[in-house]
Amino acid sequence: MPTKSYHKLVRDRIPEIIEADGKTCVCETLSDEDYISLLDQKLNEELDEYQESKSLEELADLLEVIQAVVKARGWTVEDLERVRADKATKRGGFAKKNLLKEVLE
Repeated sequence: MPTKSYHKLVRDRIPEIIEADGKTCVCETLSDEDYISLLDQKLNEELDEYQESKSLEELADLLEVIQAVVKARGWTVEDLERVRADKATKRGGFAKKNLLKEVLE
């Protein structure tokens, strides 16, 4: 039986899905430090996939990883939203589609 090697963080149900397909997988539970490191890698991976596809599904995957990073670092989604809203109040959002070209001093 051919073996395919991975070293990537996967969603919680992936091992179950693999085994339901009649395959065997080997997984390990990560330390908190390794988990955060691989979440950061996963964030880049999901961003790259979104940049390539521009799909809503990939954007949802990116949001899922962001929420996992928030929790892993001891924050809450409410903390994240509060910081986002505060920055939007102070500096605005992106609705006006402004492209800064120059600042004359």
